[in-house]
Amino acid sequence: MAAICVFCASSRTLDQRWLDLAAETGAELARRGHTLVSGGGCVGMMGALADGARAAGGRTVGVIPQALMDLEVSDLAADELLVTDSMASRKTIMIEKSDAFLTLPGGLGTLDELFEVWTTATLAMHAKPMVLVDTDGFYRPLLDWLGTITDQTFLKPAGLDLLTVTPTVATALDALEARLP
Repeated sequence: MAAICVFCASSRTLDQRWLDLAAETGAELARRGHTLVSGGGCVGMMGALADGARAAGGRTVGVIPQALMDLEVSDLAADELLVTDSMASRKTIMIEKSDAFLTLPGGLGTLDELFEVWTTATLAMHAKPMVLVDTDGFYRPLLDWLGTITDQTFLKPAGLDLLTVTPTVATALDALEARLP
């Protein structure tokens, strides 16, 4: 099947519901036969995601910068753990290793990864499907703002249309699978 990169939070102070969502996502990826590509962390949603995938028999690939390895937050249980020299090279490798992208709730790092993948797609540097999981309207304010900048022609409607938004992990994976070659 496909290598699906998931962007999500690595914070250690999240409500349990977000950790459960991440674990469910990892498990569902594994059940569908996909490989998980992640940021290579073992904490927060990122850790729950990888643990969920492995608990369901899935393969995991982590990509982490050396600076985070040095902080001992790396997913040493990953089937493949790639160590990079920077956050920028981490994103490049994650894009190269993945067939599709799924974004769960997260903070600045998650948004940085989403926007990197989305920007490179708008520049036709890749045509890999991207889905944003808008659980409980988490991303609604961001989506409203994106609609505003599209209305003001800072973002072309075709660029906005590259990102599929769904309310659940199951519908997100259905959308990604429908667009995979």
